[in-house]
Amino acid sequence: MDNYEYTELLKHLNVKMNNITGVVEPKKLHMRLDAIEKLENEQDFWLDASNAAKIQKEKTQVQRKLDKYSLAKDALVDASELYDMAIEENDEESVQACYDDASGLEQLILNMEIEVLLSGESDSNNAIVSIHPGAGGTESQDWAAMLLRMYKMFASRRGFSIEVLDYQAGDEAGIKDVSFMVKGDNAYGYLKVETGIHRLVRISPFDSNAKRHTSFTSVVVSPEIDDDINIVIEDKDIRVDTYRASGAGGQHVNKTESAIRLTHIKTGVVVQCQNDRSQHKNKATAMKMLKSRLYELELEAQKVEQDGVAKSEIGWGHQIRSYVMQPYQQVKDTRSNEAFSNISGILDGDIDKLIEGVLISINKT
Repeated sequence: MDNYEYTELLKHLNVKMNNITGVVEPKKLHMRLDAIEKLENEQDFWLDASNAAKIQKEKTQVQRKLDKYSLAKDALVDASELYDMAIEENDEESVQACYDDASGLEQLILNMEIEVLLSGESDSNNAIVSIHPGAGGTESQDWAAMLLRMYKMFASRRGFSIEVLDYQAGDEAGIKDVSFMVKGDNAYGYLKVETGIHRLVRISPFDSNAKRHTSFTSVVVSPEIDDDINIVIEDKDIRVDTYRASGAGGQHVNKTESAIRLTHIKTGVVVQCQNDRSQHKNKATAMKMLKSRLYELELEAQKVEQDGVAKSEIGWGHQIRSYVMQPYQQVKDTRSNEAFSNISGILDGDIDKLIEGVLISINKT
C-alpha cells in the first residue's frame, strides 16, 4: 500500500461512515437512552415487570449499537489524524503503522455497516433453524449433518449458544431432520440469509466406485418471536402427532411417545420437538416454533405486497449456495455472486464473509 491507496481508502471509509451515521442517528439514540433513564427513575416503572424487561432489552440494544458506532467512528478519526500528522512530520514508521492497520480499520467499518443492515424488526432475536435433507438417502443426510456442524461452529465463533429442539439420526449416517435454537445478539439477523437450498458436489465417501455426487439440503430459519407478538392458533388449525423420541434421553424418552409433531393445516408448515422428556413441554416448544414460522411467513407476505414481487420458490434446483469439493474447491452464493476457495474453513464455520456479502447484496437491490 502507498500514500495514494491509503488516502483513497480513508475517503471511501469516510463516505461509508457518513452513510452509517445517517442511518444510526446517534443523537436520537442518546436521547432515547436519556428517556429510558427517566423512565427507570419513575416510582411505578418497576411494578410492571413485563414492560420493564422489554425496556431494559431495548436499552441494552441501543447502548450496544452506540458503543459499536463510537468505536468505529473514533478509530477512523484517530487513523485519519495519525496519518495526517505522520505525513506532515515525515514519520515513515507511523505511516507504515497506518498501512499495517488498514485492513483492521476497514473490517471495523464493515462490521458497523452490517450492524446497520441488521436493523429489521426481528433481526436482534434468537433464530430457530431447521435442516431437512433432500432426496438422495445417506449422501444427503450426511450433507445435512455437515451443515449442522457448520452452523454449530459458526455459533461458537460468534459467542452464540445452541439448543437442539429436535434431532432424528439417519439410518446409516448423517441426520434425517434437525431443528435447533441459536441464541445471541442478532442471531436471526445473521442466519436469516441461510434460508434456502444448499448444494454439495463431492466424491461420495459412501460410493465404492468413488463417483462424484450432488446433494441438496434445505435450511429454514425463523425468528424466535417475542411473547408480546400475538399469533392465535386454534386447536382446529393444527394436527397433533406424537411419536417416540429417537435421540438420546434415556429409557423413559425412548419408551414413551413424548415427541410432538404439529402440522398447520392451512399452510402445511410442519414442526416437531423431542428435546424434553415431557410431552407437555415438547408441545409448548413446538407451538413456539410454529408461531415463529407463521410469523415469518406473514412478514414475507407483507414484503411481497409492499414490493409487488413474489418471492422465488424455494425448491430443488433453486439453490442459494453451492459447495463444490470436486473437481475443484469453491463455495459460491448465487445472491452475492461471490466465490470463495477456502471450503474447509467455511465448513468449519467461517461463514461470516459469505453472510455479510449476501446482506450487503440484498440491501442494494
